[in-house]
Amino acid sequence: MYQLPFLDVPALRAVQGRVRLPGSKSISNRVLLLAALCEGRTRVHDLLDSDDTQVMLQALRQLGCGVHLAGTSATIDGLGGQAPRHRADLFLGNAGTAMRPLTAALAVLGGDYALHGVPRMHERPIGDLVDALRALGCRIDYTGQAGYPPLAIGMPALRLDQPIPVRGDVSSQFLTALLMALPLAADQAGEDGIVIEVVGELISKPYIEITLALLARFGVVVQRAGWQRFVIPHGSRLRSPGEIHVEADASSASYFIAASALSESAGGQNGLKIEGVGLDSIQGDIRFVDAARQMGADITGGPNCLHVRRGAWPLKAIDLDCNAIPDAAMTLAVMALFADAPSTLRNIASWRVKETDRLAAMACELRKFGAAVEEGPDFLRVTPIAPGQWRAASIHTYDDHRMAMCASLAAFNPAGLPVRIEDPRCVAKTFPDYFETLFAIAQAAAPVPVICVDGPTASGKGTLASRVAQQLGWRYLDSGALYRVLGLAARRQGVELAPAHEGALADLARSLPVRFEADRVWLDEQDVSDAIRTEQAGMDASRVSALPAVRTALLARQRDAARLPGLVADGRDMGTVIFPTAPLKVFLTAGVRQRAERRYKQLISKGISVTIDGLCADLQERDARDQSRAAAPLKPAPDALLLDNSALSIEQSVDQVLSWWQARQPF
Repeated sequence: MYQLPFLDVPALRAVQGRVRLPGSKSISNRVLLLAALCEGRTRVHDLLDSDDTQVMLQALRQLGCGVHLAGTSATIDGLGGQAPRHRADLFLGNAGTAMRPLTAALAVLGGDYALHGVPRMHERPIGDLVDALRALGCRIDYTGQAGYPPLAIGMPALRLDQPIPVRGDVSSQFLTALLMALPLAADQAGEDGIVIEVVGELISKPYIEITLALLARFGVVVQRAGWQRFVIPHGSRLRSPGEIHVEADASSASYFIAASALSESAGGQNGLKIEGVGLDSIQGDIRFVDAARQMGADITGGPNCLHVRRGAWPLKAIDLDCNAIPDAAMTLAVMALFADAPSTLRNIASWRVKETDRLAAMACELRKFGAAVEEGPDFLRVTPIAPGQWRAASIHTYDDHRMAMCASLAAFNPAGLPVRIEDPRCVAKTFPDYFETLFAIAQAAAPVPVICVDGPTASGKGTLASRVAQQLGWRYLDSGALYRVLGLAARRQGVELAPAHEGALADLARSLPVRFEADRVWLDEQDVSDAIRTEQAGMDASRVSALPAVRTALLARQRDAARLPGLVADGRDMGTVIFPTAPLKVFLTAGVRQRAERRYKQLISKGISVTIDGLCADLQERDARDQSRAAAPLKPAPDALLLDNSALSIEQSVDQVLSWWQARQPF
């Protein structure tokens, strides 16, 4: 997950291969709460790991529920309808799928509970749910602004003999909360059961279908008359199904469906396979498939997968009632930028009470790309951007995961412009590794951006390059590590590091079983991170790197490291040989004395006895060898920027490189 102030998404051309989606947030949090409220132990498989589910899990632990996690599975020991801890202070972040149902469940159970969240949660209305709960005898007080969290919950005096009214035109989560909570009181109801009556039009009906389907899995079959009257039968009781699998998130599927619809043909590949959710999904957002087809996407599928590729181009404009797919409809707004005429998304007033006011936010951000957008009280009309009118944009995400994921799709723009996503970490709410997943299947519209950092031994280029990579969220290539690993492998196999054995060393380089994971280096399943950082390993790397056949053997391996979203590579010929067209090349220098003093501190800290004079001589010898070698001698690329860091801190050097890079960006 990218925990950065911003992430630049390079212009994209295509997606290909397959993607496995994370579990549905809506299903995950519903299942977790039902498993906690029911009798028995429930094993939940394919659970989403996100901010919202972590919030729910923590709340359940505070209430005394047994929670055991193992990868994407969770074992929940149900409370049997009685919370063992009747006092708790629950922080629920910005998770509506936790705040609303927990409010209802705890209000029915009764106790001394405080529920609160982040400032935005305290701006999201909950008054209609509170009114409904108060009507049946629950005690709930507002501790801030009336109609909004935070809340204080006390002991109820339930009255179940009259229908419970709840508004349906603000959020379907209010009805979902009641449906999940009221089975806890079903044994106190009369023979006619507990009746809920929806006041006004019920929005987001597919989300209620999810709730009803999951309640049935937990042993409660709700009777309903259309979408206005719901009855929980007398004596209903939540019981564990034993095991339950969470479907992949259909809302998350929308981003990859859209990417496929926007994708050019990629290297002979026939579209993108999306795994984990199919056309028979219980999630309402699977109806996004119908909308995408209307816009021209070619979509087929089975029970647990979808196959998507570009169909009509440009996409076809739509005029659509999006009440059934409010979350996925946000993706349609970005797809509309690529349509053949203006598109209108209707009946989306619920956008205004989500993680942010999504109607206002989407209109504001789409305009940054150059689109004409009309924002109404419950609709959005998007006029596509004409050729040549696209603009590079830095997109504010409002701490809203869907704003970030939707905006990334604008990177498929025909102008080849990158898109900056501010606060990319906000995707953690539902899809923590969204950007990693996108980059793994996407092809860049132009060469992947590369920053090269070359320089002599002990100039600090490795530290500088890795820090710059961290700041940008890019990959990092320590080219010197490849040569160090090769030298180590050669010694272990008894291959002499000499020109006479150049062919054998090149063969070894081509088959070198090396991999890089975070800051560790592995050779044939053995961690050699420390072994390749010795002085001997450095000398060996200098020897093998002077051999032309060895450098040729490692060339493809180094170039292959240039993958989305970008690469920072350090070495001695990154800018001259490996990435000659890189948009930014830095040649890092420092005086021999300064470099020797830095190396001295490193070695002394490791307990290695050296002298500064000896290190000076050693560095001068290495410099001479590197500068005079026949294969790619050490020298600045003609267009490299010189950075003498003799008197600079690492932070100052990083800031300078980032400043140079930012000056090349269109934002």
